[in-house]
Amino acid sequence: MKINCARKISRFALAPAFLLLSVSAFAQNTRPSSPTPTAPPPDARTQKPDPTPQSQDPIESQSRIRINPTLVVVPVTVKDNRGNLVPDLKRDEFRVFEDNVEQKVAFFTVDAVPLSLVILIDNDLKKKDSDQVEPSLRSIVGGLSTSDEAFICRFDQYFHEGLGFTRDQDKLITELRRTRLSSEPSVGPPGGPFNGPTINGQPAPGASTTAPATRVIQQGQATKALDDAIYSAAELLRDRSPSRRRKVILLISDGQNGGSKFNTHNYDETLSELLRQGISVYAVATGSSYFERKFNRLLSYTHDTGGDIYYGAKSNTFEDFYARITEQARNQYTLAFAPSGERKVEYHTLEVRVRREGLTILTRAGYYGGTFATEAPK
Repeated sequence: MKINCARKISRFALAPAFLLLSVSAFAQNTRPSSPTPTAPPPDARTQKPDPTPQSQDPIESQSRIRINPTLVVVPVTVKDNRGNLVPDLKRDEFRVFEDNVEQKVAFFTVDAVPLSLVILIDNDLKKKDSDQVEPSLRSIVGGLSTSDEAFICRFDQYFHEGLGFTRDQDKLITELRRTRLSSEPSVGPPGGPFNGPTINGQPAPGASTTAPATRVIQQGQATKALDDAIYSAAELLRDRSPSRRRKVILLISDGQNGGSKFNTHNYDETLSELLRQGISVYAVATGSSYFERKFNRLLSYTHDTGGDIYYGAKSNTFEDFYARITEQARNQYTLAFAPSGERKVEYHTLEVRVRREGLTILTRAGYYGGTFATEAPK
């Protein structure tokens, strides 16, 4: 592994898999039928639907995965020794191994896939870091296509959910412009995980009125709930269609984590949820995390989910990193294979190799066979 300040780290990953999804094929020439005028798109949340009908979206109509429950889908990023994407590999140059047994590649495409992106911003950075990050946030939108959708959230000791998924870039720019990163101690939102739901400032019927245990914070102790924040971001992506979109978390943080005292979910539980849903984590580490070598948590999440990590030691590097991440996530190779032999519902390791030498491969460390979440009922 190479680590270069203000440049991206590339790591070899044990080739992981996307979801135990079903892929009869990316329907490259078939557009979905036009929706009725009153029906929202199937992956819309409570936010007002965007004005552009799904049927007019050329990327979505050409990059849709037809689900077949016998195939395992594996998104793969390949880079050269300079960190540039390698776009010209052919199907027969890839080899896929599940539990150290080589599998036959049954499906292959290089088509771009639109993103469902949770932008997860650390709300408890050092002042120097927040002064660099805050003005860069609006430039995230510059790396999004009109087919991508994003959901803006913040975290510290608590998870602060934003306004919902939207493809309206003007709305995203406005929300990011209004995002102010705080260095003050965080306060849990009403109805948050530690004070129960409230109505007009009073406990909701049936809600627990037990006061939360006092948290004793020692000087210099990390207090952020990083694991819980990533888990919560994954839950927001649960009802996004894996047959139509790449599910991605863009994490901007110094990587500090408060451990079990501040997190309900540990690393293994959070990683399991990410792999079950086929979510990749991409991280931009702030300057202090690089110089203080406190980015191990960021490295683990990005490596194990097939994402990537960039180090922002200077303010003018963040904008470039955001664009690289969205391009990389959208333009992965997509491989699929039908597992051979008897199948158990459990975790399976994966590895992807290419026949060309000197290339770096990024993909998931594994997947959970037969346990993936399905699309939410309509």
